[in-house]
Amino acid sequence: MNPFVDMTEEVAYALAEHLPVVALESTIISHGMPYPDNLRTAEEVAAIIREHGAVPATTAIMDGKIKIGLTKEELTRLASEKEVIKASRKDIAYLAASGKTGATTVAGTMFCAGLAGIPIFVTGGIGGVHRGAESTMDISADLEELGRTNVAVICAGAKSILDLGLTMEYLETKGVPVLSYQTDHLPAFFTRSSAFSSNYKVNDPEEIAAVIDTKWSLGLDGGLVIANPIPEHSALEEAYMNQTIEEALQEADKQKVKQKEVTPFLLEYIHKATEGKSLQANIALIKSNAVLGAQTAAAFQKLRNSVHSL
Repeated sequence: MNPFVDMTEEVAYALAEHLPVVALESTIISHGMPYPDNLRTAEEVAAIIREHGAVPATTAIMDGKIKIGLTKEELTRLASEKEVIKASRKDIAYLAASGKTGATTVAGTMFCAGLAGIPIFVTGGIGGVHRGAESTMDISADLEELGRTNVAVICAGAKSILDLGLTMEYLETKGVPVLSYQTDHLPAFFTRSSAFSSNYKVNDPEEIAAVIDTKWSLGLDGGLVIANPIPEHSALEEAYMNQTIEEALQEADKQKVKQKEVTPFLLEYIHKATEGKSLQANIALIKSNAVLGAQTAAAFQKLRNSVHSL
């Protein structure tokens, strides 16, 4: 194992014994929710993954190491510390070398999961092409990572503040298939559908696992997006969310919010505008993704184990 990687005994044992493991990002803990909601949600998500037959492996950069799996003390520290840096691929080397604390983004977690040999990753929503990117070139590193790293990402689609059409075009250019779970529509994080369709509909974890295994067995490197719609009882209404996002974008433009500050500004605006409903939706969708992610990891590992036994 790479000397910069520090793996918990639970995760190391699961990987050595070819048991299903699910990677989890940590920016949703450090930047996505307030304390202690973030810690409680992280613990509940990990419990859900275990209940469905897989081992959770939250990734982060701490004490000069890439952490694959966090102890309770490390999770509490990450949830409560103020000076935690968002760690995308470009940040990992600096944070590890300097000993600073970093919470991994989608791109950062994909890199760490790939390094550890964990093929399934659960998150809330992926980043993508931002609205107005034709002039700002604001495109998430998540899309580049999906194009080169063999990790399947279970999510609730791309964040609805993005340009979903251009995001789908970018993923197509990178050869990344977008599979929607039990629907033809592309879910948009807070909402169950959008104006766009996914590439393919998949109906159960076994079908998802078969697509993942076939893709990589053919030598088609790169990730996959498995878009799992937010549970219906927690979804926000599409027209209402589109209007709220437009208002948030106008306010960001008015206040001249730029670059990496745009996304947190928009999410905070939406949180206030929806009177906290967006936070509850966020929690509901990550738990739903955890269930599907654990089931997919179990199905994928069963498939791989059967192949190895031949």
